[in-house]
Amino acid sequence: QVQLVESGGGLVQAGGSLRLSCAASGRTFSSYAVAWFRQAPGKEREFVAAINWGGGSTISADSVKGRFTVSRDDAKNTVWLHMNSLKPEDTAVYFCAAGSGVYYNTASYNYWGQGTQVTVSS
Repeated sequence: QVQLVESGGGLVQAGGSLRLSCAASGRTFSSYAVAWFRQAPGKEREFVAAINWGGGSTISADSVKGRFTVSRDDAKNTVWLHMNSLKPEDTAVYFCAAGSGVYYNTASYNYWGQGTQVTVSS
C-alpha cells in the first residue's frame, strides 16, 4: 500500500513558479512510477508528467514541455513537480499518482493523492 499527500499549491501570477510535492508513505515507494495529473473545473483529468521508478526517465505532456519538470528523491519518499512560466490555463487541481510504470492514462495508476489547488491569475 502507498499513501500519497500533495502540497505546495496556491495562487500565483502568470509567469510565476510553484513547486508541488507528493509525499509518500510505504516502504516500497521507490519501486513505483509516479505521475502528476490535473483536473480543471468541468474538464477531464489530464496527464501532466511522470517519472519512472529509478528516476532516470521522465515524460511530460506537450502543453507543459519546457515549463514543468518532475523529479524524485526516494530517500525522502517525495516526488516534486517544478512548474515555471505558469499560465492561467494551468489552473487546476493537481494530483499525484503511483503505479507500476509510466503511462499517460489514469487507469494505469493504483494510488492517488487528494489533490492540491493551483490557481494562476492573469
